[in-house]
Amino acid sequence: MELRQLRYFTALAEELNFTRAAERLHISQPPLSAQIAQLEEELGVRLFDRTSRKVVLTDAGVAFLRDVRVIQNRLKEATQRVRNIHSGLAGRIEVGLSGSHFLGPLPDFIGALATTHPNIDVVLIEMAPNDQLEALREQRIDVSVSRQWIEDDWLCSHLLWPDPLVVAMPAQHRLAGSTALHLTELAHERFVMLRRETSLFAEQVYGACAARGFTPHVVQSVAEVPAQLSLVSAGLGIALVPASARRYPAPELVFCRLDEPQLTPSVHAVIRKDNQKAAVDTFVHRLAAYAQEADAAAL
Repeated sequence: MELRQLRYFTALAEELNFTRAAERLHISQPPLSAQIAQLEEELGVRLFDRTSRKVVLTDAGVAFLRDVRVIQNRLKEATQRVRNIHSGLAGRIEVGLSGSHFLGPLPDFIGALATTHPNIDVVLIEMAPNDQLEALREQRIDVSVSRQWIEDDWLCSHLLWPDPLVVAMPAQHRLAGSTALHLTELAHERFVMLRRETSLFAEQVYGACAARGFTPHVVQSVAEVPAQLSLVSAGLGIALVPASARRYPAPELVFCRLDEPQLTPSVHAVIRKDNQKAAVDTFVHRLAAYAQEADAAAL
């Protein structure tokens, strides 16, 4: 049994006239009659009663038409589904990210994407930045949203948005009224820092302090930016955090711009160079555009 035969059968069942059905199918009448006869022979039943005056469906033909329409509708859905996946309009994407990215434009973007692309299923997986890269190489995730720019034989990065560093401190801190601060002004402060072993970004912060002639006095090391902010809010020290951390709900915190040109981190989408999921490209490009529009609207 062929799909062509089912299409011919449906046309004849709806037209109940060989001439009209053949015209609808853009074929001549003899091939239509031959295909219907072959279908009936395969099924072992008569689907139509034919007379010189009319064509009518048999009871078996009525039942067969109902089932054929179900099959054809499912084929249409399957066809549209694979076309959507191929064009990046559908698919499942597993995204690795750290908790700090929930303070940026990503949550709003995920909500917007669910409206504009309801057939793209985004799964967010929280993990340390270095673990994200390992998971990406092992194909356990599809995208890493990261402050690390990676370009090697396997991975490549796409800029999403700039996220410069700011100094988070308690509102009563002696430097709280500053417009901008240099690292050297923080040399004698107590720091709440990210763990160096979990993030290249954290390593860069330590390196920048060393370049300014001091080793930060670290009172606590944590894995995530929200943990930094929580401890700073409790008065344990100060922290160098991305500007997006200003959205953290803690009125007792103040943020001051860090004036250090060599520390200008950005957020990137890191993907595999052999990525075959069109939905990943859709996700990355739309997230970058969404962040740019959001930044322009905030100006």
